[in-house]
Formats: sequence, structure tokens, C-alpha cells
Amino acid sequence: MQRVSVAKKQSALRQPSFAADHLFDSHPETSLDFECVRAALKDGYTKPFLIVDTQIVREKMRRMLAAMPRVRPHYAVKANPNPRVLQALIEEGARFEIASPGELDLLISLGVSPMQVLYSNPVRSRDQIAYAASKGVEWFVIDCLDELKKLYSIKPDAKSYLRIDTPNIGSDWPLAGKFGAHTADIREIIAAASALKADLAGVGFHVGSQCRNPENWRVGLEKARVIFDQMTKAGLRPRLLNIGGGYPVRHVKPIPSIEVIADVVNRALEAFPPEVEIVAEPGRYLVSDAGYFVCRVMGTAKRGGKRWLHLDAGLFGGIIETTEGLKYRICTDRSGPDVKWNVAGPTCDSIDVIMRDESLPSDLQEGDFIYICNAGAYTTAYASNFNGFPLPGERVI
Repeated sequence: MQRVSVAKKQSALRQPSFAADHLFDSHPETSLDFECVRAALKDGYTKPFLIVDTQIVREKMRRMLAAMPRVRPHYAVKANPNPRVLQALIEEGARFEIASPGELDLLISLGVSPMQVLYSNPVRSRDQIAYAASKGVEWFVIDCLDELKKLYSIKPDAKSYLRIDTPNIGSDWPLAGKFGAHTADIREIIAAASALKADLAGVGFHVGSQCRNPENWRVGLEKARVIFDQMTKAGLRPRLLNIGGGYPVRHVKPIPSIEVIADVVNRALEAFPPEVEIVAEPGRYLVSDAGYFVCRVMGTAKRGGKRWLHLDAGLFGGIIETTEGLKYRICTDRSGPDVKWNVAGPTCDSIDVIMRDESLPSDLQEGDFIYICNAGAYTTAYASNFNGFPLPGERVI
């Protein structure tokens, strides 16, 4: 994490935070106005909470549409499933991507048509497929022969798209490995779909989470074009291209803006005829910048010459992505000289350590607030009440 004092940060927040050292950026990014956090705290504090500004969510959606006008965003519900966030995206014209019946039920409760939902979890139980089909879901991803046959046996008229393995070089969280058909498997899957007369109708890929290498999209699109041709030769009718998620947000590393990524994507899309529907699955990109996660120091300690800072939220309470190397920007109300701290969550589990040897103000003490910037994605969504601690609150504006 990178610490920024509130005093220095207040005037800059909600203003363009473009910095010259962010070499890939061609457009400024926007963050939640810190005064919104101040106002929320005036209503009292009883537990950690996430505050999200839906206006920023709307702005990010509009920006993506402007950058890639041919691409229809299907928001990844898992990033932040708050109903008010989803409603804002519905009003901005977003469609949705799900991984479970629970996410589908949430969307249906908000009036979303299941016909416009992508079921993008490559492995599902038979019951889950049957349930989604009974509700009207038509599009399902597959990435192996077993799942193609399972899907066909339950819903022979399903429209499916093949998730392929593509490079994740330059992504903070590579996703290749667990999912994605490899070259050696693709021909077999296509041949089986043709023999079954299954509607294998497209191709999808994912470049990795927080992808800072726009060339990953070019490689994925070039591979998809080749597979489209293979499908057509096998008698299939490919008509959907899913370019996935991975669009990065600003934390402490340089990122390519959505406009820089769009330059690569838009050029590569010229290889696909106009009748091909192009979709994407942004999650973090649409909601992360809109939020602040607020927690509090429960106590401090010194053990074996190391300073320890214990917060009332930790890995199990919403800050788990630090274990994968995510570096947040942190604001505090203190201005003392930086020293090294080990920062832990409130549970008695020894793995509940958010970071080690992190530079934070030396004068932090019990009761101080910690403000984690650009945390609108995968905080409350990941949180649990392990060890009896409460789930974080949510405040949506």
C-alpha cells in the first residue's frame, strides 16, 4: 500500500490525478471526493464500511462506451453486487456477466432480462445449468469437451462460446491456467460441437486482472480470429466475440488508460465483420475508483522490535487482495514521519496479516481512521464474518 496524508490528498481527490510518471496514461482518472467520506463519518462509525459514488460508476461506463463503441460491456457482478451499483449500470445500458444462480437471481430481481446475461463460469453443476436455462439464460461459456457435452445434454439449444487460453503477461493477477482451452484441445472441441450440432457460437478470452499490457488484447483477438475461421470451416456459425475483463484501475503502478487499450482493440476488431457481436466483461474498471474503504486502528503493539498495527478489518473483512500483491493508496489523519509497520486484521488467525514492513506514519494510534482509496471492487464482495466479526457496511451515494 502507498500512504497519502489526508491533508495533502483532500484538494486533489475527485480532480484529475494524472501524473507525468504514469507513462501509459493518456487521460486522467477520477476518484471519490474525500469530502464524501468525511460526511459519511459524521453519521457515526460502528464498523468498517465501503462508500461508493454511483456517479463515478456511471462516468466510467460512459467512458468505456466512448472508447470502444463497438463493444457492449457486460458488467462482472462479482466485482461489486450492491443493488444500487447494479441499478446505476442498468440505467447506463450495461448488460451483465454472472458466475452463479445467486447472481442471476439478483439481476432478475432488478428487472434484467436473463437473455442478456452471459453465464461465464466455465464449470457449473448440472443443477446450476438447468436452473439458469429455466430462467431464460441462453449464453454459456465452455472451455473443455466435458463441459460442452454436459451443457448440450441439459440444454441442446444453448448458445455457447469457447474460452481460450491467451497470454497474461503484464497482468498483476494472471488468470491463465485454471480456465481456457489450449491449442491442442480446441480442434477436438470444435469437431465435437459440429458432430453434436451444438451451437458453439463464439470465442472469449481473458487477459488477466489489472492488465497493464495492451498487447495482450491484440494477441487474444488474433487467436480468436483464427478460431472463428476454424469454426466456420467445421460448419459452425460463430457470431459472438467476448474480449473479457482485466481493464486496469489506478493504484500505485502506471496503467494504460482505457483509451490506450481501445486503440489496440479497435484496430484488431477490424478483422471481424460487422455482424459479429462484440462484448466485454469489465468489473473492477467500472467500480473500483468510485469507492473508499474505511476502517479503524484497534490497537498498536511492538513485538521483537517490529511495530504492529491492528485494524478492525483484515483479510477476512474485505482487504484480501493485498495477499495477491495489490497495492492500495492509503490516507490517514496523521502526518508523522514514516516508519515500517506490520498491519494485521482483527481475527485470531495468524494468516490475517494485510501487509508487512509497510511505511506509515509513526504517530498512528488506537482509534485512528484508515482510508483505503479506489477500493470499490472486491472488498465487500470478498468479505466474510469469520471469527464472528461483522461484515463491512455499505454506503452508496
